Amino acid sequence: MEKSRKRCIRCGACCLSAAPSLQFSDIACVTEGPIKKSDLYTLRVGERVRDNIHGGLKTTKREIIKIREREDSGACIFYHEPARRCTIYEHRPVQCSAMKCWDEREFVRVYEEPKADRSALIHDSRLLRLMVAHEERCGYARLDRHVREIETNGEKAVEKILGILKFDHDIRVLAPERLDVDARELDLVFGRPLTETIAMFGLKVVREPDGSFLLTLGDAPPQP
Repeated sequence: MEKSRKRCIRCGACCLSAAPSLQFSDIACVTEGPIKKSDLYTLRVGERVRDNIHGGLKTTKREIIKIREREDSGACIFYHEPARRCTIYEHRPVQCSAMKCWDEREFVRVYEEPKADRSALIHDSRLLRLMVAHEERCGYARLDRHVREIETNGEKAVEKILGILKFDHDIRVLAPERLDVDARELDLVFGRPLTETIAMFGLKVVREPDGSFLLTLGDAPPQP
């Protein structure tokens, strides 16, 4: 936080560094626009996330809905860098409204208010049941347990992890086919693919020519 500054100079630093998460009061921005479900993704319980208050990384204990970031830069998808402006400024999330780089008190207050979660945005009973099944089979606590078992159980633990990865992959194929879910909304419905987030455990998934998964060591995960 830059204490010497007393007003926004539209430097874009906050928008370029990350996108906001949604508070419960932001739900109308999704149900009534301009934010679409395809603009969002879910950080599930147990996932490694950046701590916006204290810095560094932490394991989230609650579900978080975030606006997508640009893959190439990490900037919020709604930030138009050439014009240095937010393209949804009049309907921006409350975290954005509260962000003042010279005084973090309002942001901290807003950040501690109730968070939005998937149940506030998804109401199809069939899809909700599928989400429950996915969480039971693919929860991060379960995945973490099997990763820790690799040292003692070896191949058996790896097979369990691969089974979780396959279920996570298959459900993302099933939902658009059977429940008419927009494929662009899958990262909101089921969170980010485990084949990507497995990196938080220091592992990497390689897709074989036959479509199967191979689990290998990846880069060492960043520490909280």
